[in-house]
Amino acid sequence: MSYVPSLKTQYKEQIQPALMKQFGYSTVMQCPKLVKIVVNQGVGAATADKKLIDIAQNELTTITGQKAVQTRSRKDISNFKLRKQMPIGVRVTLRRDRMYEFLERLIAVSLPRIRDFKGINDKFDGQGNYTLGITEQIIFPEIDIDKITKIFGMEITFVTTAKTDAESFALLSAFGLPFKSGKKQQ
Repeated sequence: MSYVPSLKTQYKEQIQPALMKQFGYSTVMQCPKLVKIVVNQGVGAATADKKLIDIAQNELTTITGQKAVQTRSRKDISNFKLRKQMPIGVRVTLRRDRMYEFLERLIAVSLPRIRDFKGINDKFDGQGNYTLGITEQIIFPEIDIDKITKIFGMEITFVTTAKTDAESFALLSAFGLPFKSGKKQQ
C-alpha cells in the first residue's frame, strides 16, 4: 500500500461530505477542492547581490521539498536598476501529495511558531483563492536559524475550485487554517 497524506484522506472522508451538506451540492464534483499551492518569494535586493537569489532558491527548496525556480523581470526599470530577464524572485508550485504535506506542516508546525499569532486574515480574491503573506521564512523548522543571512518574506497562494469566497473559506477552514474570525461575511 502506498503512502497517502492524512489531509488528503481527511478531505475525502470528512471535509467533502460536510461541504456537500453545507452548500447543498448534488454531486461530489461540485464540491470545492484545493488544486495547488504556490509559494512565491520576491527578492528585490537580488539586483545588487546575485547570491541572494541562490540562497532564497535553496531555502524555498528545503521548505517545500520541491525544486524552486527563479522568476525573472519582464522589462527594464531604471529607477530600480533592473534589466530585462534579471532574476528577481523564486517560486514553487505544489500539487497533489506534496501540496497536502506542505499544508499539514504549515498548519501544524509553522503557523504556531509565529510570534504573537492571533490568526490569519480572511481576505479572499473574489474567485475563491486565498493568499497568505508571511514576513519571515524562519517560522519553518526546515530552516537553520544560524545559517540565515537575510530575512525573506513569502506569499503562499491557495488555489481552489470554489466559485465564491464563502465556499473557499469553508474549505480552507475545514482543512484547519486558523482564520481570525470564525465566520466569513458575504
